[in-house]
Amino acid sequence: MIRRLFRALGPQYDRTLRRLLGLLVVAALLQGAAFVVLVPALRELLGDEPARAWPWVIGLAVLWIGYAVVNPLATLAGFRTGAGLSRDLHHRIGDKVAQLPLAWFTADRVGGLGRLASQRILDVMGVPAHLLRQLVDATVMPLVVVLAMAVFDWRLAVAMAVAGVVVAVVYRVASRGLAAADHEADRIHADAAGRIVEFARAQPVLRAFGRTVDGHAVLDEALAAQHRAGRRILRAGLSGVVGLGFVAQASFVVMLALGTYLVLGGSLGAAELVALLVLAVRFVEPVMLTAELGGALRVAGNALQEINSLLATETLDEPERSARPNGSSVELRDVHFSYGDSPVLTGLSMEVPAGRLTALVGASGAGKTTVVKLIARFFDPAAGAVRVGGADVRELRTEDLTALISVVFQDVYLFEGSILDNIRVGRPEATDEQVYAAARTARVDDIAERLPGGWHAPVGEAGSRLSGGERQRISIARALLKDTPIVLFDEATAALDADNEHALHAAMTALARDRTVLVIAHRLHTLQAADHIVVLAGGRCVEQGRHDDLLARNGRYAHYWRERRRARGWRLQRPDGPESALHKGFRAGDLVPE
Repeated sequence: MIRRLFRALGPQYDRTLRRLLGLLVVAALLQGAAFVVLVPALRELLGDEPARAWPWVIGLAVLWIGYAVVNPLATLAGFRTGAGLSRDLHHRIGDKVAQLPLAWFTADRVGGLGRLASQRILDVMGVPAHLLRQLVDATVMPLVVVLAMAVFDWRLAVAMAVAGVVVAVVYRVASRGLAAADHEADRIHADAAGRIVEFARAQPVLRAFGRTVDGHAVLDEALAAQHRAGRRILRAGLSGVVGLGFVAQASFVVMLALGTYLVLGGSLGAAELVALLVLAVRFVEPVMLTAELGGALRVAGNALQEINSLLATETLDEPERSARPNGSSVELRDVHFSYGDSPVLTGLSMEVPAGRLTALVGASGAGKTTVVKLIARFFDPAAGAVRVGGADVRELRTEDLTALISVVFQDVYLFEGSILDNIRVGRPEATDEQVYAAARTARVDDIAERLPGGWHAPVGEAGSRLSGGERQRISIARALLKDTPIVLFDEATAALDADNEHALHAAMTALARDRTVLVIAHRLHTLQAADHIVVLAGGRCVEQGRHDDLLARNGRYAHYWRERRRARGWRLQRPDGPESALHKGFRAGDLVPE
């Protein structure tokens, strides 16, 4: 436990933790020594000459005064260390999360990360603030008592030592069961957290299909599993408490019986027995404390292990010195990439010319979004190279690469705050005029006029007060404000209506005049306006070139173009009678091409 605590905190906390441990050990030794001195003091007080107890009483007073001085210092140091530990771990976890590749953020890990940054850090924070004192007391006090008992009567000391070994064995067995239950519970809690978030986000779909009653069966099962895991932890912890409590009480009974036997045999005085039983009580109390402490220590130990595991997770390599890109072209050369065991890109080579609008085309699952994320270096390819301005993105420091690239994703996340706050994320140091200019280009001014509060209207948690298209426009305004030479659009027009899509198309065309723009395209007018088109299939680039040239080849792109034009022309055939298909209902045969 203590070694893992040192490892989690890092070398900068070594001195603080050693000072805390030193104070706790000194406090425990002073307390233990005071109880040891109590034995000869009681022996003299109950003997023939009580006045001979004064030196021991004075020594006892000195020890307790020393304890009264050290104990508050140790308590205050524990709370300060716990608070500093919580603050430092939150910062370190935040810094680590910002460095992790996007592929790390699976659904189960995101749920576990939320619990790690909240409950698990509180578990660890309690170690220096509360548990470390109890751990030191439960270790030092019995050791002091056994050593002192050996001075007064070796037979009782042997009995206590044997009891200590039995306690250690019982504690270790109980801890293993609790550790397994806690690890399993942590996995289940993370899954339940993810299901709760999923259930909340899926409310529009569930309600639209009337699944308000039976639509949360998966969540119910996750919560039921969480309940069962909690019961298993209680059972595992209860067995340890009962076992250690039984051993502690049995040890005291054995020592009481052995002491009585020795007194009746004449080899031990009654006054000495009373004093030694006081020491025996000080042996049993920490053992009883260990029974209650074991579960909390094991939970904190597992939390420390999880935090250390996260902090040790491999991140993307950062070069000591950043390369200097020459221009704003983008190139992928023989790139291979997989999500787990599922290959997505298998030798992809493609170019995005500088200062041009490039459209990326392909069926669902062809790897279009993966290409965007590889260019932005959310993760690295398994093989091949991704180059920006001729420089491999792995040779660029993160801050240098992000200064070159803006990304507009299909799924937009807005931070809780105002419209202006969310746009300013793109460039915090921008002036108000620059923010308003970017917002107007992305047609965000229409949103500000609609909402009470205008530009300062709150968007709600994750942008809940806005529609999908409105969130998209704010995201586009961010990218415009950032003003980078390369802009990547990941299906950015998917949630926009025709009017706003037209405005976005105009913005992309304006950007492409002096910037490199890559857009995942489905709209026909976007394809026609593109200077360069890249067609993906089977994890490779099967065609690239201009729109007219690709149509003339009559290949995969030409087929895709014809299918898109046919899809755009589908309409509902009016059924017999004056009532429209939307009022009366329609059959599969009612859907015909124009």
